[in-house]
Amino acid sequence: MRRRTVRWSATLIAAGMLAVTAAGCGGGSTPGGSSSGGATASAWALTGGSEEVFRSSFDRWNSQHPDARVAPEWFANDAYKEKIRTAVGSGNAPTMIFSWAGGTLADYARNGSVADITDKVGPLLDKVIPSVAANGQIDGKTYAVPNNQSAPVLLYYNQKVFDDAGVAVPKTYDDLLTASAKLSAKGVIPIALAGQSKWPELMFIQYLTDRIGGPEVFQRILDRTKDAWSDPAITEALTKIQELVDAGAFGDSYGSVAADSGADTALVYTGKAAMVLQGSWVYPDFLNNAPDFVTGGTLGYAAFPAITGGKGDPKNIVGNPANFWSVSSTASTEAQKTATDYLTTETFSDETIDEFLAVGAVPPLIGLEDKIAKADSPEYLSFVYDLVQDAPHFQLSWDQALPADQAQALLDNLAQIFLKQTTPQQFTTTMNATLN
Repeated sequence: MRRRTVRWSATLIAAGMLAVTAAGCGGGSTPGGSSSGGATASAWALTGGSEEVFRSSFDRWNSQHPDARVAPEWFANDAYKEKIRTAVGSGNAPTMIFSWAGGTLADYARNGSVADITDKVGPLLDKVIPSVAANGQIDGKTYAVPNNQSAPVLLYYNQKVFDDAGVAVPKTYDDLLTASAKLSAKGVIPIALAGQSKWPELMFIQYLTDRIGGPEVFQRILDRTKDAWSDPAITEALTKIQELVDAGAFGDSYGSVAADSGADTALVYTGKAAMVLQGSWVYPDFLNNAPDFVTGGTLGYAAFPAITGGKGDPKNIVGNPANFWSVSSTASTEAQKTATDYLTTETFSDETIDEFLAVGAVPPLIGLEDKIAKADSPEYLSFVYDLVQDAPHFQLSWDQALPADQAQALLDNLAQIFLKQTTPQQFTTTMNATLN
């Protein structure tokens, strides 16, 4: 089953590349603009993860709507984040803007960069888990809708490496620390970390802070409460991160590992690392790059460990409730209509839902139990679906929840924590200055 999925993926990608080439020749990928009488909507999206599902969805829509096409362009994650900020700021955004919602969406809405689509997307939002849909709403108006899967951050692990080292799945932070020492002694990197990309490091401070102090700690930061970064839970989280570094939990070369190339997950499926803390968006990459590793039962997954005595609920999760599409307010009326028509009818069509599930991605939709039961990976899909539905709190990635200037300061200063180039006290002082 998995090998057939991989061949299907390659076919879709090839077809999608032809579609992109054709759209480029026709001028349909011009940011914010249109072609063929003004009905084409441009869209920028990310490579990797569930890319193949997006490609298939666009191809299906375009074959059925030749006079109202969607013309996609594709970017790696880190390159996209830089490019889209510039494009939106200059009024040259694509018709369909891919985002993580949060502080970025709030900025877009406040600046009038994205359209209010409240009256256009009701049929789509009727299908979506309300707590996820709420991430696309600002002051009661909808400016973005989910476009792919809910993506909690999970602890993925290599069961064979665990078995060889005599290590069990860590259920507490102390277990994680002990396992890291054992694995390191065996010459295995305990936790693969894409430190070059910086954003994967957020997953550790987010989970540790939430487990120690609960979601209220970060909420005070979002509320710009004076000295909110000095909360003891954050100081303790930073201290534990450096404790993991000292224990060799991330090996010696994590600063040169890049997430966009999938180097962190590759370390796990090749047996060079035991674990990786990553969003569920990497499961399709495991499936495509190492299908035997997945289907053979070597890939394991678990929730982030609890912290003894912590105030946070161990069922809380962090990550991305979903990614989102917004519609550029600078696009033509015709292009905007193409975009909203696509969103309401194709984003979570039956075919698209089945394709998401086939690559191990779980859309944030109500009533998926029957479809999940019939999918290829029902255990994994049910684990993720239940994790999302049962979570008392689902915290958006901090670099997306915060305004762009604060987010960049966070990424830069957290990287210094992991490299032991700054102390927790210096970190909190620096970050408190961003709240003023």
